Amino acid sequence: MTVEPPVVVGVDGSEAGLRAVDWAVDEAALRGAPLRLVYASLWERYEGAHLARDLGEPGGRVRAEDVVASAARRAAGRRSEVKVTTAVVSEEPEYTLVRESRNAALLVTGTRGRGGMAEALLGSVSLTVAGHAHCPVVVVRGSHDNRAVPATHGRVVVGVGEPPVASAAVRFAVEEARLRGAAVSAVRAWRHPVREASGHRAPDSVRGGSGRSYEREAVEALAKALRDVPADVEVLRSTVEGPARSALVDASHDAGLLVLGARRRHRHFGLQLGRVAHGVLHHSACPVAVVPEYV
Repeated sequence: MTVEPPVVVGVDGSEAGLRAVDWAVDEAALRGAPLRLVYASLWERYEGAHLARDLGEPGGRVRAEDVVASAARRAAGRRSEVKVTTAVVSEEPEYTLVRESRNAALLVTGTRGRGGMAEALLGSVSLTVAGHAHCPVVVVRGSHDNRAVPATHGRVVVGVGEPPVASAAVRFAVEEARLRGAAVSAVRAWRHPVREASGHRAPDSVRGGSGRSYEREAVEALAKALRDVPADVEVLRSTVEGPARSALVDASHDAGLLVLGARRRHRHFGLQLGRVAHGVLHHSACPVAVVPEYV
């Protein structure tokens, strides 16, 4: 019997972590996959006020086992049909989650912070995992009320970069859209060299010549990237003049999921996230999926 790879979610008892659990168990239900809750820390006790308040305990008395048990109850209450397993590991969380990604269908993390500007910035664990994981990583953003937006909500936006043909990010976005019964919105940004160099919009006389050729190249890139999309998936195409990061962040405001490719170079151990992915992870208004693209 074939065992379905799990959806793995890193838990830490924070509000952001609980939203990640909600999103992950919804995703596991869509996939018919099990859910694996992983708590990793070198510290024995969790020092968070939110979970301690829920359990009626002082923060210093909440143990790792309490964190995963609370997350498991939350997941079961939300999606009782999903099989849930848990693990507590005495190790730095980024190392544990990257290792877990080797056998996972998907890895889910939350952001860190306590609202406002703090939560607008991505925590170091999520950033490190997104830059090194062996499977797609979803960083759950876009809510500050301790409730995850259901995974079935909204279209799936995918950024089409280089090379555009049959990328892993496009394939992942199409499959996620099929699971949700949603449309795929493919976005390709392009830049006019005159405007890019000067920082100002190019004159219409210039844009009417070479400007149209750059936009036409973007349209052609979208066509190549999407040529193998099944007919049963609705596809929306958008070419946007301007920085790719801005185009994708704008598109995230009415999306359920934003998908990006991240190039991985074998035997390269640095953070493997480009500037676009790095910026979108910090500023997206919806969950972001980072899909490894090996080159």
